[in-house]
Amino acid sequence: MEYIRKFSELEKYFEKADFTDIKVFEGETTLREFIASMLSYYPWWIVKLYRIRKLLAAILGLVKHKEPEELPNLQPEDVSFTPGENVTFFIVRRAKEDIFWVSETPDDRHLRAYFGVVKETVSNSINRFYVITTVFYKHWTGPVYFSLIRPFHHLVVSRMAHYGLTH
Repeated sequence: MEYIRKFSELEKYFEKADFTDIKVFEGETTLREFIASMLSYYPWWIVKLYRIRKLLAAILGLVKHKEPEELPNLQPEDVSFTPGENVTFFIVRRAKEDIFWVSETPDDRHLRAYFGVVKETVSNSINRFYVITTVFYKHWTGPVYFSLIRPFHHLVVSRMAHYGLTH
């Protein structure tokens, strides 16, 4: 977390967050390659989790997001660093080439969530990636929904990051 604090422009994504998760990974890849691979990770079990989310959305009256027609297979050049542009369903909010990338999930009435990656150079070939998730509750259904998906969040983000380092 100390390294992330060097970037004052990221403070607003942490201030007063109801949930913050930072996972750290190291590997021989670039920031763009890491993000592209992470966001292309869609094994069968994650597809099933999204179907369960649809059921939860119906029960809790959450926003029903449109499912992608095809699963993404992003290349590094597909990862936009321009605020307001989309990368899969994420909306880029703040980014600096080869330093950090922060995105927001689509608008929901129950919570607002940010997903980002900050890169720290460790050596000539190794980079450390801080994979960040912050959640801000907007409605009583926010903590209910997030408490149900939180165990899966840890699994999904960890598996995405490992995939990001190896593909």
